[in-house]
Amino acid sequence: MKFSIYQESRRGGRKYNQDRMGYSYSRDSLLLVVADGMGGHLQGEIAAQIAVELMVNRFEEQAKPVVREPAAFLYETIHQAHDAILGYASKNQLLETPRTTVVACIVQDNMAYWAHVGDSRLYFFHNSELVALTQDHSRVKQLVQMGKITEREAETHPDKNKIYNCLGSMLPPEVELAPRRPVANGDTILLCTDGVWGALDSHDMVQYLTHYPVLYALPQLMDRAEFNGGKHADNLTALGITWLEEEDGTIATATSTLKMNPDVVTTQMDTLRVSDDVKASGEVSDDDIERAIAEIQNAIRKFAKP
Repeated sequence: MKFSIYQESRRGGRKYNQDRMGYSYSRDSLLLVVADGMGGHLQGEIAAQIAVELMVNRFEEQAKPVVREPAAFLYETIHQAHDAILGYASKNQLLETPRTTVVACIVQDNMAYWAHVGDSRLYFFHNSELVALTQDHSRVKQLVQMGKITEREAETHPDKNKIYNCLGSMLPPEVELAPRRPVANGDTILLCTDGVWGALDSHDMVQYLTHYPVLYALPQLMDRAEFNGGKHADNLTALGITWLEEEDGTIATATSTLKMNPDVVTTQMDTLRVSDDVKASGEVSDDDIERAIAEIQNAIRKFAKP
């Protein structure tokens, strides 16, 4: 495999960043995951952390060097993440279970498989066109599908960020699996939270991501989304790849797995952290974060059974 990849997460105008993201790859398989946590500080981001970390851990176990059944893997690990979040809330006697969206994609054998819960999105670009896009699990999207409002009206609807499907709710998540799709040289796959897509014009996204590799396009789109969001901008997280052929040498910083050992897996993943502003306020300490990380690991070990 060969691909260029870019990932970035910004706090925007919020006090905390509850988005999480990560990617992991073996010689022949690549996993991308983005999650948008919901709940009070040290809850929403914990739900998102559990979702990303559990999926990455399971990928590291199974991608030797490919995942046997990618669609089944996505479906099962998302449900395992949901169970782990409920287990975390129960063990810590939380009055309200933290929740999170999730969107995840596996690319292997020149095919892309993806699944999502909530309104974090996946965009697939091919031949200078947007050819696939996840459908938000939101009330506003339901209104559009029922023909009660238009897509343009949905963009400014006051309830556009209210979702009915997530991890951590009392009902099991409805994991939506997309049909697999071939991946060709120059194709781009973008995973992002609503802080990104909600602040951008879809035409701009198509223009940038079909004409430039993610390494150049995504930083500019992130700047534009943060500017459009203003002082109350939501957390912004984007993780994107441009797929390349091995002989394509146009991007010097591209990642090639050609010479990787088939038993080796490389991972890049967010971890819980305390911002300088929060440290100064005394609301959350490094000890609080360390305890939360330990509990996350316990939850993942318990619910991510082979």
